[in-house]
Amino acid sequence: MAGLREYQARHFLWQAEGKVATITLNRPERKNPLTFESYAELRDLFRALRLDTDIKTVVVTGDGGNFCSGGDVHEIIGPLTKMDMAGLLAFTRMTGDLVKAMRACPQPIVAAVDGVCAGAGAIVAMVSDLRLGTARSKTAFLFTRVGLAGCDMGACTILPRIVGQGRASDLLYTGRSMSGDEALAWGFFNRLCEPEAVLAEAQALAQELADGPTFAHGMTKTMLHQEWAMGVDEAIEAEAQAQAICMQTQDFRRAFEAFAAKRKPVFRGD
Repeated sequence: MAGLREYQARHFLWQAEGKVATITLNRPERKNPLTFESYAELRDLFRALRLDTDIKTVVVTGDGGNFCSGGDVHEIIGPLTKMDMAGLLAFTRMTGDLVKAMRACPQPIVAAVDGVCAGAGAIVAMVSDLRLGTARSKTAFLFTRVGLAGCDMGACTILPRIVGQGRASDLLYTGRSMSGDEALAWGFFNRLCEPEAVLAEAQALAQELADGPTFAHGMTKTMLHQEWAMGVDEAIEAEAQAQAICMQTQDFRRAFEAFAAKRKPVFRGD
């Protein structure tokens, strides 16, 4: 299935060039906060990406020198204080569904993070497969600052796997900002870029992945996610099965033929 190339986004910008799509949160006057509508549209878009055969990688970024300031104070936080338990649970499950959709889509997601990356914005960056940041970026899981628990949208299970239990505890209990240098040292960012270059470098990385064996990349993403809940023996068997499947692809044959001919392989994702 294909068709998202011409998708018309309503609550953010969507641009697809070749095999790489870029999502830009574009409310710069408010540091690109999320709303009920943008949460839902992002969830639906990432769900649809599971069935798209043209888009091979996705970049997520923000406009105006910031990534995302989290849920909009006036359009989300205020209304939440007036909801009953059923409404609140529907909302928190919906935001969790965005995380599930991002993890379930086979396309690697690259976050290009500059400036403010807070609350739900920090979660979107966290859930991405790769994160490029800047020295001036400030990442904060600030849920405790508004009287909530740090366990939001999978933070207590995913963040410790990225930065470690102790460091995740520091960030989730205090809600403090993590600098770009600290995020790099802790493994949250894969690399730091200059602010004016972070998006271009993220798109270049996404293009590199899109030009690679994309079926195998999707398998890698699936196994990275599924093996969290496996023992070592189960993981080794699952990887044996996954690798055997990949060995039946044409990309595997192309790689061998290119090696034998002493040339660079050209992958097609099949």
